[in-house]
Amino acid sequence: MDSQSMLKAIDAELEVLVRARSILNNNETNFLRTPAASKRKRGKYTLSAEARERIAAAQRKRWAARKKAAK
Repeated sequence: MDSQSMLKAIDAELEVLVRARSILNNNETNFLRTPAASKRKRGKYTLSAEARERIAAAQRKRWAARKKAAK
């Protein structure tokens, strides 16, 4: 590779970096945020009374096992 083609390659890379830097300077806070990502919200859900009771019973069982193992 001769020196002229190396200089052209370096100049092209510098151009890319300068453009990237200007983009970052203009959009410092919103660089990685896209409109779709910022509007995305998680939906709420509720557990039924049965489900809550099953979870509570399982947790009580874990606590009892831990308490028994500690003795």
